[in-house]
Amino acid sequence: MTPDIPVSSALDEETARAEIYGLLAALYYAPPAPALLAQLRVAVTQAPAAGAFLEEPWRSLVAIARELDDATIADEFHTLFGGVGKPEVYLFGSHYLSGFLNEKPLAVLRTDLAELGLTRDEHMPETEDHIAYLCEVMRFLIAGDDMAVCNLTRQQAFFAKHLQPWVSDLCDTLAPTPKAAFTPPWRHSPGLS
Repeated sequence: MTPDIPVSSALDEETARAEIYGLLAALYYAPPAPALLAQLRVAVTQAPAAGAFLEEPWRSLVAIARELDDATIADEFHTLFGGVGKPEVYLFGSHYLSGFLNEKPLAVLRTDLAELGLTRDEHMPETEDHIAYLCEVMRFLIAGDDMAVCNLTRQQAFFAKHLQPWVSDLCDTLAPTPKAAFTPPWRHSPGLS
C-alpha cells in the first residue's frame, strides 16, 4: 500500500506562479491595502507538499502580517521606498544595472515590451523598470490567453533579460535593512517559525 501523495498539475503550478508574481507586484507597488493584509493574516501556511520551495518564505510573510498592524506596514513601505528625493531602497532595474534611473536598460525594456504588445498605463507614475511593473509582466506572460506571447519560452527570456540580472541585488539591498520587516525578501526571525 502506498500513501496518498497529492499530485499537482502543471496548470496548478502555473497559476501559483502567476499569483506569486501578482502578490509581489502588489507588495512592491504601494503599501498593502487593508483587505490584502486581512487575507494574508488568515492564510493557510502549510504547503500541499511538505518542503515546498516557497513554504518557509510564505510562512514568514503570513507570520509578519499577523504580527504587524496595517499602519506599521504602510510606514515601512514609505520609509523604504518613498519620500522626497532619494529613497532608502530603489525599486528600478536601471538603478541596479547602470547606477542611474531612466538609462539604457529602460530603453531596451520598452522595446521588448512593445514587441509583446505591452505599454505603460499613462496614469502610472513609475517607469516600466519598476519591480512591481516587471512582476505584472511576468504574471501576464504566465497567465495570459495569447499563447503566441504568453508561453514558457517568452517567460524565460523576459525573466533572464529583465529581472535576473538585478533582482538579487535588490534583495541583497533589502535583506540587511533593519527597517524592512514586512517587505520581501522575508527574513526568518525568532518567533516566526
